Amino acid sequence: MPRLAPSSLRLAPLALALAVFGTAPLAHAQSAAVAPTPAQVSPEVEKAYTQLMAAPTVQKLLEAVKADHERSVEDLKLLTEIEAPPFKEQKRAEAFLARMKALGLADAKIDAEGNVVGLRKGTGNGPKLLVSAHLDTVFPAGTDVKVKEREGKLFAPGISDDTRDLSVLLSWLKVLNDNKIQTRGDLLFVGNVGEEELGNLRGMKAIFRDHLDIDGMVGLEPSPDGNVLVLGTASHRYEVNFKGPGGHSFGAFGQVPSAIHGMGRAIAKIAEVRTPSFPKTTFTVGTVGGGTSVNTIAPDARMAIDIRSDDMASLLEAEKKILATLDEAVAEENKRWNVNTLSVSTRLIGDRPGGRTPPDSVIVEAATRANAAFGHKTLLRGGSTDANVPISLGIPAIIIGGGGKTGGFHALSEWIDVTDGWKGAQNSLVTVLGLVGVAGVSEPLLPKRPARTR
Repeated sequence: MPRLAPSSLRLAPLALALAVFGTAPLAHAQSAAVAPTPAQVSPEVEKAYTQLMAAPTVQKLLEAVKADHERSVEDLKLLTEIEAPPFKEQKRAEAFLARMKALGLADAKIDAEGNVVGLRKGTGNGPKLLVSAHLDTVFPAGTDVKVKEREGKLFAPGISDDTRDLSVLLSWLKVLNDNKIQTRGDLLFVGNVGEEELGNLRGMKAIFRDHLDIDGMVGLEPSPDGNVLVLGTASHRYEVNFKGPGGHSFGAFGQVPSAIHGMGRAIAKIAEVRTPSFPKTTFTVGTVGGGTSVNTIAPDARMAIDIRSDDMASLLEAEKKILATLDEAVAEENKRWNVNTLSVSTRLIGDRPGGRTPPDSVIVEAATRANAAFGHKTLLRGGSTDANVPISLGIPAIIIGGGGKTGGFHALSEWIDVTDGWKGAQNSLVTVLGLVGVAGVSEPLLPKRPARTR
């Protein structure tokens, strides 16, 4: 890769930095800026990335990323064609583990939660940085995941979200080892489970439960060049069940309450709940069901509720209002028939913590400066991703892209155009190298943190 002149490394003015670039959305992300992009970076960050981009060893490494692109695409195809539905990621995990071991992480393993974990040690006394991509996709078992090529694009369910980034991690591992690059800090390579649907971030929760000395996280998700996720949108999901005695629609009329009518009252009340537009706070009754036949007063009904917010306090306030409507609706349905036989119960089925990585933190400035080195303006975005977990723990974390143009997320028509995708893999790798430092080139930017306690 050609070196960039110093003038080309200056950061864009704030007004330009807040513009939206590209059409492919970061998976699960908000499309607008959630914070101002740093107008300038600290002298330490500037120095580190100037040293990195000028170093012949780093230039050689980046050329190796480009040279490894075609082989990396073969990894992408191989992994994509191993289905990985939520809670059924084992076969893909085994294949990913085999590739990690073949590329030099002999001690890599699958942990008790199903994550693939491998540590590439640094020279010592540096930070430990988690670099990750998730193994699971949204698609159920039996989905046709055969990769098909049309008009320069690769089509297959899950090929971009997030299998592309698994292949990028493997490429990084190969080129770092082939070129004998010694980082100052440790790199914890992880292919994690449980990011999608009701996986509830179980893989990432296990990583941070079992590894108390992680100092930061750079996660990879499909994303346009320059986009950096810094906000983790929190969410709670509930399964709600209404229970009553049920009865014949004619013979028992007036004697028993209807579970479906009670649920309908609750839905109507939920629909009237007001939430703030800032911090953005949302809710929906996503699924409903129940009853036994058209001529039966329903003995049961169920629904699922999704509540989200960019602010935990706002989420809890909305949740309080929504849960209160359930008891009100049951009381009204019972009162309608002068009985007390309808009841409601709730079960929390989704709990994603949230928070923000400050825009002026080292990890965000590092990504911003790395983006500038590759000619990209930075846009700070938010969404619900694996980064929610470390962010909620106060650990600096961001999500960035691994390269390639992508689209059709969570659809059978999902696609990726890997043309020049190596450029994004270079950009994100340079972000990582600045944070952990490279022996003989730059000091690590990411501070070491005191190990957490359980």
